[in-house]
Parts: sequence; C-alpha cells; structure tokens
Amino acid sequence: MKLGLIAMSATRAHNKELTELGFTLPGFVDRSRVIASLPSLGLLTLAGMTPNDIDVEYIDIPDLTAIDDLPAEFDAVAISSFTAQIREAYELADRYRASGTIVLMGGLHITALPGEALEHADSIVIGEGEPSWPALITDLKNKNLQRVYDSRDRPFDLADSPVPRYELLNQDLYNRLTVQTARGCPFSCEFCAASIRLCPQYRVKPVDRVIAEIRHIKSQQPEPFIEFADDNTFVNKRHGKALMQAIAKENIRWFTETDISVAEDDELLSLMHDAGCAQVLIGFESASREGLAGIETKSDWKAKQFDKYMSSIDRIQSHGITVNGCFVLGMDNQGPDCFEEVRKFVEDSNLYDVQITIMTAFPGTPLYDRLLREDRIIKPDAWELSTLFDVNYHPLHMSNEYLEGRFRWLVEQLYSEKFTNMRHQGFHQRQAA
Repeated sequence: MKLGLIAMSATRAHNKELTELGFTLPGFVDRSRVIASLPSLGLLTLAGMTPNDIDVEYIDIPDLTAIDDLPAEFDAVAISSFTAQIREAYELADRYRASGTIVLMGGLHITALPGEALEHADSIVIGEGEPSWPALITDLKNKNLQRVYDSRDRPFDLADSPVPRYELLNQDLYNRLTVQTARGCPFSCEFCAASIRLCPQYRVKPVDRVIAEIRHIKSQQPEPFIEFADDNTFVNKRHGKALMQAIAKENIRWFTETDISVAEDDELLSLMHDAGCAQVLIGFESASREGLAGIETKSDWKAKQFDKYMSSIDRIQSHGITVNGCFVLGMDNQGPDCFEEVRKFVEDSNLYDVQITIMTAFPGTPLYDRLLREDRIIKPDAWELSTLFDVNYHPLHMSNEYLEGRFRWLVEQLYSEKFTNMRHQGFHQRQAA
C-alpha cells in the first residue's frame, strides 16, 4: 500500500494592500514565511507510527492553484491543513476521491468541524492523531475503515512518542525543523486555537525522547536550527532545566514559544542561553493592562503580569536571548489607541523582534462561539479570512475599516528599516557592553 502524507500550510493574507506592503517591509512577513515553510510535524509523527510494509511519501503543497491535477498517485492520502487553507485542502481531497483514492483528514479544523470535513473525506480523526492512528491503519489495511476516529478522551502519553520521520523530507527545502517537547498549555486564552483545542491537558515529553529526535534531525542536517513546536515550553521549570542541560551537549541553535514567567528564573535563562536558545516568542497580546482583561479565561493570568512586562523583557534579553513580542489588535477591551500603544511599547521596551496580528475568531475557540452568538462574525464559514492578518469579525470599539487601516499603519511603523535596525542595534550594543 502506498500512503501519501500531504501538508497544506501556507497562509496568505487576503488583504491585497497588506500583502503588497509585505513585499516592501520584509520583516513583517518573515515569521509568517517561517511558519509556512515548516514541515507538518503531525504528519511526520504519524509516519513514525506507520508500519514498514506501507510505503509512505511526504508532500508539501503551498499553492494548489499551481497543480493541475494530483501531485502523485496513492492508495490513500492523509491531508493536513490550517483553517485558512482548508478550502484548498477539501478541493484536493475531492480530486483524490474522484480518482478512487481513500482520503483521511485530521487536525484542529477537522476537530472543530467534523461534519464539514466528512463531506470531503472517507475518514477523519478528531482530537490528537497518535491514539487513533494504529487502529486506523489496521482498519485501512483490512478494508474496514471507520468514518470517524475520536481520541478526545484518550490523551496521548508523550513517553510513547515515535521519532518523526524527518528523512522523508527534501532537506534542501527547510531551513529549520520542528521538535515537540511539550503539548498543551495551562492557560486558556479565549482566542487560542492551538493544541489545547485537541486535548487540554499539559504534558511534557521525556528528555531522552527529545534528544533522540534532535539527533535524528542532525543525521539529516549536521548544523540544524530547530523550532520547538510547543504552545508553552517552560511551564514545567524542572523539566525545562533538565531539558536544557541535555540540549547543551547537542550543539544546536533553537527557537521556542513560552510565557513571561521564564524571566523570573535566572538559572533557567542561563541554561537556555548555554543550550543554544536564539529567541523566545512571548504572547504579550496587549500594550495596556485594560486590553488584557479577560483574555485568559481561567484566572485572568495575563492581565496580572502586565506590570512585569518591561522588566521581564530586559531580564531575558540581558542573558543574550532575544525576545519576539506578540501583540493582538482589535480585541474587545482595546480602543482606537491600541495601535499607538503597541508602537510606543515596542520602542520603550527595546524588544528585538515583534509580531502583530489581528484578532482572529477560529472555529472551535470560545472566541468564535461568543462572537457567533453576538452576531459579530462577518461570514460564519469564510475560513479563508482566518489568516491572522484579515478581519473576520466586527470589532467592538472601531469599524472594520479603521482596524484594517490602522493595522497597516502599525505594520509600516514597526517593520520599517529604521525602526528594525534601531531595535537590533540596541540589543547588540548591550551584549557588547
């Protein structure tokens, strides 16, 4: 049997003015391009669980319009996609089914909208993929495939994680590869569409498993740059320190996402630096305390951290680790001043890098459900607007046009060559001092 693993993960803003602006301000699209160029770790992980008697091939399709028919012939295909590109994924699924190929689909969007996905797939996986994959493959081989495999009540033990099959990739296409060290997040932000929507429990992967994956990557790329595909890597500080001590021996450079609490642990920051950490991405979300109110739905944790923002950025960057600060524009507790607030915060804080997005209501999130109840979703099934750079809802304190216009203004401010160089030079001057 020949199984195709097909990743469709390129996200393109529909706002033409913003897209054109990105070509003149490359810093704005750098992070988006990195995300789009990352291979699908989920599919590579499932490949590592697939028996050797099945021939497996991995394919990335950034743009379906560039393909006239089918990228390759398979007995079955497993297709993975972001919400913004799900229509193209469904189109490809329909093409494969018309040719007699069995189509499997899974992931965040499919978990949120299984009924929609079943119109285009022979079988879907709801929740995490690993718990269902062995049974699905057995049923596939025995021609007894079920329509739905639901693993939401069976959290996957990361101690059982296989080594993803990085060797399936064309290594020339990827300037960084991904490794997962933890899954989930203890916080529950209303807009978050990450892995907590598949399974809410926070879990860590045993250190020896992480090192095995890193070493497999090094067998493919001798000097890799690795992105840890975690929602929040350093929630468990004890695990994080043990992991850093092990990674320090591997001679790699890496990037990850975490929360601001890492700044409170100088020992951890020193270990991260010694282990090759180049940058941490932290979701600050808003440049005002008022804008943070209610974002984290369990304990309003993010709003309680605001007074630490400036000092935390300074402490992290003093260890030689750059901070990429993320901000969301257009949230319900933000007024028209939020754009200037973010610009000033970035300038005053000396953030090395910054990432801004428009609040996006993704299906399956509490935010989407609330805005749908309030009749504020512009078009309930316009998934192509779920790009983080397009407006798919009616803001509370500004018009759609104002949000779009001021977002473009902020892009021009933050990603200008002068402003970017100022931030970077400030960091390097401090390191040299």
